[in-house]
Amino acid sequence: MTKRTAPWPLYVKEGTKNVGTARVRDGSAPTMTTAQRRIYEKTGVPPQTAALDDPLDPFATPAVITGKAKKPAKYRNTKCEAEGIKFDSLRERARWFELIQQQVRGEIAKLELQVPFVLAEPVVIGGRKRPALRYVADFVYERAGERVIEDVKGRITEGYRIKRHLMAARGLTIVEIK
Repeated sequence: MTKRTAPWPLYVKEGTKNVGTARVRDGSAPTMTTAQRRIYEKTGVPPQTAALDDPLDPFATPAVITGKAKKPAKYRNTKCEAEGIKFDSLRERARWFELIQQQVRGEIAKLELQVPFVLAEPVVIGGRKRPALRYVADFVYERAGERVIEDVKGRITEGYRIKRHLMAARGLTIVEIK
Protein backbone atom coordinates (compact mmCIF):
# COMPACT_ATOMS: atom_id res chain seq x y z
CA MET A 1 0.00 0.00 0.00
CA THR A 2 1.41 3.40 -0.96
CA LYS A 3 1.08 6.38 1.32
CA ARG A 4 0.19 9.73 -0.21
CA THR A 5 2.43 12.42 1.28
CA ALA A 6 1.17 15.53 -0.46
CA PRO A 7 -2.27 16.54 -1.72
CA TRP A 8 -2.38 16.63 -5.50
CA PRO A 9 -4.91 18.60 -7.52
CA LEU A 10 -7.74 16.61 -8.98
CA TYR A 11 -8.22 17.08 -12.71
CA VAL A 12 -11.65 16.44 -14.17
CA LYS A 13 -13.03 16.56 -17.68
CA GLU A 14 -14.27 20.01 -18.71
CA GLY A 15 -17.98 20.50 -18.17
CA THR A 16 -18.17 18.05 -15.24
CA LYS A 17 -20.49 19.39 -12.53
CA ASN A 18 -20.08 16.75 -9.80
CA VAL A 19 -17.45 14.19 -8.78
CA GLY A 20 -19.09 11.80 -6.36
CA THR A 21 -20.89 14.02 -3.86
CA ALA A 22 -18.55 17.00 -4.41
CA ARG A 23 -19.54 19.89 -6.62
CA VAL A 24 -16.89 21.00 -9.15
CA ARG A 25 -16.13 24.72 -9.26
CA ASP A 26 -15.98 26.41 -12.60
CA GLY A 27 -12.95 28.67 -12.93
CA SER A 28 -14.96 31.73 -13.94
CA ALA A 29 -15.53 33.38 -10.56
CA PRO A 30 -14.34 32.74 -7.03
CA THR A 31 -16.85 31.29 -4.60
CA MET A 32 -18.30 33.72 -2.07
CA THR A 33 -19.61 32.95 1.36
CA THR A 34 -23.17 33.99 2.12
CA ALA A 35 -21.94 36.94 4.20
CA GLN A 36 -19.60 38.09 1.42
CA ARG A 37 -22.37 37.81 -1.16
CA ARG A 38 -24.78 39.88 0.98
CA ILE A 39 -22.16 42.57 1.55
CA TYR A 40 -21.40 42.57 -2.17
CA GLU A 41 -25.11 42.96 -3.00
CA LYS A 42 -25.48 45.91 -0.58
CA THR A 43 -22.24 47.76 -1.33
CA GLY A 44 -21.30 46.63 -4.82
CA VAL A 45 -17.70 46.09 -3.63
CA PRO A 46 -16.40 42.59 -4.45
CA PRO A 47 -14.70 40.69 -1.59
CA GLN A 48 -10.98 40.14 -1.46
CA THR A 49 -10.27 36.74 -2.97
CA ALA A 50 -6.82 36.03 -1.48
CA ALA A 51 -8.30 33.82 1.23
CA LEU A 52 -10.29 31.92 -1.41
CA ASP A 53 -7.23 30.70 -3.30
CA ASP A 54 -6.86 26.96 -3.68
CA PRO A 55 -5.53 25.61 -0.36
CA LEU A 56 -4.02 22.65 -2.22
CA ASP A 57 -1.85 24.90 -4.39
CA PRO A 58 1.77 23.82 -3.78
CA PHE A 59 2.96 27.40 -4.41
CA ALA A 60 0.53 29.01 -1.96
CA THR A 61 1.92 30.87 1.02
CA PRO A 62 1.42 29.41 4.51
CA ALA A 63 -1.03 32.24 5.29
CA VAL A 64 -3.27 31.06 2.45
CA ILE A 65 -3.04 27.41 3.48
CA THR A 66 -3.70 27.95 7.19
CA GLY A 67 -5.96 30.95 6.76
CA LYS A 68 -3.77 32.92 9.17
CA ALA A 69 -1.60 35.89 8.32
CA LYS A 70 1.65 36.54 10.18
CA LYS A 71 0.93 38.33 13.44
CA PRO A 72 2.44 41.83 13.57
CA ALA A 73 4.96 42.70 16.28
CA LYS A 74 3.51 43.79 19.62
CA TYR A 75 4.69 47.41 19.27
CA ARG A 76 4.49 47.47 15.45
CA ASN A 77 8.27 47.56 15.04
CA THR A 78 10.03 45.95 12.08
CA LYS A 79 13.10 43.92 12.96
CA CYS A 80 15.87 44.36 10.43
CA GLU A 81 19.53 43.72 9.72
CA ALA A 82 22.27 45.90 8.28
CA GLU A 83 25.92 44.97 7.78
CA GLY A 84 25.46 41.81 9.83
CA ILE A 85 24.00 43.69 12.83
CA LYS A 86 20.43 42.90 13.90
CA PHE A 87 18.21 45.77 15.03
CA ASP A 88 14.86 45.70 16.81
CA SER A 89 13.43 48.51 14.67
CA LEU A 90 14.05 50.58 11.57
CA ARG A 91 14.32 53.69 13.78
CA GLU A 92 17.10 52.05 15.83
CA ARG A 93 18.99 51.15 12.64
CA ALA A 94 18.69 54.72 11.33
CA ARG A 95 20.01 56.09 14.64
CA TRP A 96 22.97 53.68 14.47
CA PHE A 97 23.97 55.07 11.07
CA GLU A 98 23.59 58.67 12.36
CA LEU A 99 25.90 57.88 15.29
CA ILE A 100 28.45 56.22 12.99
CA GLN A 101 28.52 59.40 10.88
CA GLN A 102 28.98 61.51 14.03
CA GLN A 103 31.87 59.30 15.10
CA VAL A 104 33.52 59.64 11.67
CA ARG A 105 33.19 63.45 11.95
CA GLY A 106 34.76 63.33 15.42
CA GLU A 107 31.68 64.59 17.29
CA ILE A 108 31.47 61.42 19.43
CA ALA A 109 33.89 58.64 20.44
CA LYS A 110 33.85 55.05 21.74
CA LEU A 111 30.50 54.14 20.17
CA GLU A 112 29.11 50.84 21.50
CA LEU A 113 25.96 48.90 20.63
CA GLN A 114 23.71 46.92 23.05
CA VAL A 115 25.58 47.61 26.29
CA PRO A 116 24.27 45.76 29.40
CA PHE A 117 24.00 47.41 32.84
CA VAL A 118 23.37 45.34 36.00
CA LEU A 119 20.60 47.01 38.01
CA ALA A 120 20.36 44.42 40.81
CA GLU A 121 22.62 41.50 41.65
CA PRO A 122 21.30 37.90 41.61
CA VAL A 123 19.38 36.92 44.75
CA VAL A 124 17.84 33.82 46.35
CA ILE A 125 14.07 34.08 46.87
CA GLY A 126 12.16 31.19 48.43
CA GLY A 127 15.10 28.85 47.94
CA ARG A 128 15.37 29.61 44.22
CA LYS A 129 18.15 31.66 42.70
CA ARG A 130 16.87 34.59 40.64
CA PRO A 131 19.10 36.13 37.95
CA ALA A 132 20.41 39.67 38.03
CA LEU A 133 18.14 42.43 36.70
CA ARG A 134 19.73 44.01 33.66
CA TYR A 135 19.05 46.95 31.40
CA VAL A 136 20.51 46.80 27.90
CA ALA A 137 21.11 50.23 26.38
CA ASP A 138 20.83 50.57 22.61
CA PHE A 139 23.89 52.84 22.32
CA VAL A 140 26.62 54.13 24.62
CA TYR A 141 29.22 56.67 23.51
CA GLU A 142 31.29 59.63 24.73
CA ARG A 143 30.48 63.20 23.74
CA ALA A 144 32.72 66.02 25.03
CA GLY A 145 34.22 63.65 27.62
CA GLU A 146 30.82 62.64 29.03
CA ARG A 147 29.29 59.19 28.79
CA VAL A 148 25.93 59.18 26.96
CA ILE A 149 23.46 56.29 27.27
CA GLU A 150 20.83 56.25 24.50
CA ASP A 151 17.70 54.20 23.96
CA VAL A 152 15.54 54.44 20.85
CA LYS A 153 11.89 54.26 21.94
CA GLY A 154 8.69 54.14 19.98
CA ARG A 155 6.67 53.49 23.13
CA ILE A 156 7.59 53.78 26.81
CA THR A 157 6.57 50.59 28.62
CA GLU A 158 6.10 50.05 32.36
CA GLY A 159 9.13 47.74 32.46
CA TYR A 160 11.27 50.42 30.82
CA ARG A 161 10.03 53.06 33.31
CA ILE A 162 11.19 50.89 36.21
CA LYS A 163 14.58 50.28 34.62
CA ARG A 164 14.97 54.00 33.83
CA HIS A 165 14.21 54.74 37.50
CA LEU A 166 16.78 52.20 38.72
CA MET A 167 19.38 53.62 36.31
CA ALA A 168 18.68 57.14 37.65
CA ALA A 169 19.10 55.82 41.22
CA ARG A 170 22.62 54.78 40.19
CA GLY A 171 23.28 58.27 38.80
CA LEU A 172 22.94 57.27 35.13
CA THR A 173 20.61 59.18 32.82
CA ILE A 174 19.16 57.62 29.70
CA VAL A 175 18.66 59.82 26.64
CA GLU A 176 15.50 58.69 24.85
CA ILE A 177 15.38 59.02 21.08
CA LYS A 178 11.85 59.05 19.68
